[in-house]
Amino acid sequence: MSEQAAQVSHQGPWRRVWQRFVHHRRGYLSLWLFSILFVLSLGAELLANNRPLLVYYQHQLYLPLIHNYSETTFGGDFATNADYTDPYVIGKIREHGWLLRAPIPFSYDTIDYYNPAPNPAPPNARHWLGTDDRGRDVAARLIYGFRLSVLFGFALTAIGMVIGMLAGAVQGYLGGKVDLFFQR
Repeated sequence: MSEQAAQVSHQGPWRRVWQRFVHHRRGYLSLWLFSILFVLSLGAELLANNRPLLVYYQHQLYLPLIHNYSETTFGGDFATNADYTDPYVIGKIREHGWLLRAPIPFSYDTIDYYNPAPNPAPPNARHWLGTDDRGRDVAARLIYGFRLSVLFGFALTAIGMVIGMLAGAVQGYLGGKVDLFFQR
């Protein structure tokens, strides 16, 4: 028996499957790409959000992602929640501080009323993948949609596995006509 064959025979079955998978270059790269995209989509609020991640105003730090602040907090006129897409509110904040925004300053449902291009807008510096017919950012909608779809798929798979294991356990335990009935 060759040295390579002896080495393979001592590996467990999962290790052999993993080694075969790693040698399929396209599948392995796809796994890495999917994993990176999934991890990024879990932090969708940090990548695409219409609220700033951090606001520094008059020597105080504010976290709009965690807490709702009124417009009057930042020198505005109204006691309603601050609209961080409004140029007036942004101007008031920048007069006495600064704000740190997400790379895509739009959420999946934010309509950009201040976009100079007609909707649907082509890709530009403001909207990396453009806007849809209602003025919502396509990149933000893709990030949130990817997360929702993948989590829904994982949940459905987990539920299907639990139901399948329970049905299989009942069939295996009772056997006979019950097993035959479930198989038909």
